[in-house]
Amino acid sequence: MTRFFDLRHDKTVNFRRNGLVEAAHKWGLPGLKNCPGCGATWGTSAQFYPAVDLSDLPEQAEFEEPRAEPLSELIRLRELVRPLMPPNTRLPPGTHFGPLVGRASGQFEGFAGLESCLIVLRRDTLEALQSAGVRGLQGCRTELHFRQKAPPDVLELQLEPRGLLHPDCFPPDLAPPCATCGRLGLRLPDDPILDGASLPTDTDLFRLGNYSTVLIGTDRFKDAVEQGGWTGISFRELPVR
Repeated sequence: MTRFFDLRHDKTVNFRRNGLVEAAHKWGLPGLKNCPGCGATWGTSAQFYPAVDLSDLPEQAEFEEPRAEPLSELIRLRELVRPLMPPNTRLPPGTHFGPLVGRASGQFEGFAGLESCLIVLRRDTLEALQSAGVRGLQGCRTELHFRQKAPPDVLELQLEPRGLLHPDCFPPDLAPPCATCGRLGLRLPDDPILDGASLPTDTDLFRLGNYSTVLIGTDRFKDAVEQGGWTGISFRELPVR
């Protein structure tokens, strides 16, 4: 039976070894301003599609400035990018696209970016994981600038939302998601439980669909990381119900 692990940034490892990233994705949907359904102004903090390229969109400049917009404008912009997305993709306010743009340093001997709910790694690390049988890994180019003369070739993994937290994690009096914008006012439980029926069977790395800051890896991914000797990730096994 497959086991599942919450992936977290390992703070005990020197960032110069694992790599340091100070960057943001090139494009993004605006946040939602004053939802007419629930009144909230919000945007997701961890829904990234680095493989989605908006450079051929005539309106690409409208996706470059972080801001909040009314629902009608959010819908207009969302529909412009929908044809570029994987099938059945939810596009909550604040979803980001395209390569990471910014600065980076270090040798990237392990995994970087987990403190920002993403994963950046060397190309040869990705290839080694794939050779070890880890499934569903999609490496995407970055636009990171290094100061060192011989910078590493680094990629960002596209981690799509696939699984869900189990309903038993939710307080019994929790209000349902907003019918207009989909916002669920839920703080991450201290002891998350995964909904077994929702978990993918074709990938070993993904983020949760109803709590996108949570990155999940299978035991196959964990074993490959430990056998490869890479650092930067700590693993916490989560129960499945």
